[in-house]
Amino acid sequence: MCRTSKGKWLLAACLVLWTVAVRLLTGCTVEKENQDKVRDLDFTVVSETNLPDELVRLVSEKKAAPFKLTYSNDQGLFIVVGYGEQSTGGYSIRVRELYLTENSIVIDTELVGPEKSEETGTGKSYPYIVVQTEYLENPVIFQ
Repeated sequence: MCRTSKGKWLLAACLVLWTVAVRLLTGCTVEKENQDKVRDLDFTVVSETNLPDELVRLVSEKKAAPFKLTYSNDQGLFIVVGYGEQSTGGYSIRVRELYLTENSIVIDTELVGPEKSEETGTGKSYPYIVVQTEYLENPVIFQ
């Protein structure tokens, strides 16, 4: 009776392992999203004084660490990229690209450090950029 019981357990274990292996090999696949540019998006860099109050609050809560967020209202879509705490001032952020693909919005930004000859001060800074563009429901991909 012991041999039969062991044989059944071994058969059951083999079936479970086989099922798991088959599921892993034939299960969900990751589709590569089409990142081909459909068109460039027009945008405006928005200063803090022109931001909606709720967005100002969100940025002030998150600015100490790097962050990425989107916010929309009746004025359009706001895309925000923050680079967290920096030891000095003098940093700026450049938008390399902002474009629409078949199924997403892609934004690529770059943190630009201060020039060596530039006066940066001794205080910490929290550089971030807010760009406003037309309202689209597509998800935003940050690069």
